Amino acid sequence: MNLGRLVRLSRKRGNRFVASHFSSIQIIVSYYILMTIVSMGLFYMPFFREPNVSVKFIDMLFMAVSTISVTGLTTFDINSVFNDRGVILLELLFQIGGLGVMMISTFFFIISKRRISLKQRQLIMTDMNQPRLSGIVRMIRITLGIIVGFQLGFGLLFSLYFYFNHYFDNWGDALFNGFYQAISAVTNSGFDVTGESIIPFANDYPFLLSIMFLIFIGGIGFPVLMEVREWFTYRKQKHKLPFRFSLFTKIAVLAFVLLFIVGTLLIFFLEKDHLFSGLSPVNQWMNSMFYSMTTRNAGLQIHNLQDFQVTTLIVFSLLMFIGCSPSSVGGGVRTTTIAIIGLYLFSFLKSEEKINIFGRQIDDDDVRKSIVVFMLSLGMCFFSVLFLTAIEDHSLISIIVEVASAFGTTGLSFGITSDLTIVGKLTIAALMFIGRIGMLYTLLLFVPKETRDLGYEYPSEKIIIG
Repeated sequence: MNLGRLVRLSRKRGNRFVASHFSSIQIIVSYYILMTIVSMGLFYMPFFREPNVSVKFIDMLFMAVSTISVTGLTTFDINSVFNDRGVILLELLFQIGGLGVMMISTFFFIISKRRISLKQRQLIMTDMNQPRLSGIVRMIRITLGIIVGFQLGFGLLFSLYFYFNHYFDNWGDALFNGFYQAISAVTNSGFDVTGESIIPFANDYPFLLSIMFLIFIGGIGFPVLMEVREWFTYRKQKHKLPFRFSLFTKIAVLAFVLLFIVGTLLIFFLEKDHLFSGLSPVNQWMNSMFYSMTTRNAGLQIHNLQDFQVTTLIVFSLLMFIGCSPSSVGGGVRTTTIAIIGLYLFSFLKSEEKINIFGRQIDDDDVRKSIVVFMLSLGMCFFSVLFLTAIEDHSLISIIVEVASAFGTTGLSFGITSDLTIVGKLTIAALMFIGRIGMLYTLLLFVPKETRDLGYEYPSEKIIIG
């Protein structure tokens, strides 16, 4: 047996071992852990860093987790540690963390015209949280084109806007910051590389509206983007039969829009006589809309968080805890989880056994998953707040914001991240990682690939509730 054949045989057996002993979720999570380690190694390279700047291991690990989870929380000033090459590296890692390891790897498979195996398709389906294999590669091709197209288009648009409106005096700075803002907004990363976030643009309505639109594009969900694109194609072909959006798209868009409207109203009425009191009505509404959108995952800010009322900060924390749609760049419990729980409560109050919406019935398994994900996520965040309050010397509201921001992969903070203890930083890092992969996948991570069927059922018995 020659050496080449032996290598191919051992590789084949190794792949069979991985496929037979580990679930798709366990493999995907392993990929994200590997990317975190690789990112940390790249961050230590002098090529990407300012000279004579040292960073502790725990802080670099924290930065790597925050980057791959596209959260935006940091324990040091990025602009004082990383040079321009380091910021470009961050932009590349945002793509991997936001779009997903498998989407990026599949893109390289497509452009190299390599065959995508069934196992790889299963991993793609798991990474993108999709219910079926059919059309998964096509969805990647379409959504990746849409996402990259928006990044390039708005990156160039922002660069021109920054230069001609004298935000930056030379083309190099305008291009650098224009593309960074576009990529950061679409991937919902929220990292501050200037030390001011986007505070200099607080009164620039066109820019703020553009940022909100890009946050929406990144957070609404990849399947929604694909279906909207197919709807435009369908309209051009002038079919007689109406185009039908999936139930997921309808619920995802409805939940996203409702949460945006409710968040805007709450923030407006809480701050119109407080932080926003000196602003015009238009500016008050613009600020309220911006924070209703950015707290859902982007983490960009145009004010200091300490200037808001505690009640408003609690609203921010709730929005961060909810996060964006599934199969998007965002984290949190996800909008469809909250939507299904709300529909379940509404159906229960109406004494209806099934949840019906848009002419469809929601599966009981999805209802159970939503309740489990919500309750465990809420419990995890509650005990994290309790734990951090016991070991950290910071106010309760600042810890609540920090925990919600980490789990929702948002990035808003009172500025306490760098002052946390090692245990506190590890806790927040774990929350960021769980928020990125999702609570459901975190639970399934510990479930063996083969589950045992008892082959029988116990008799049911009623108990007293309430």
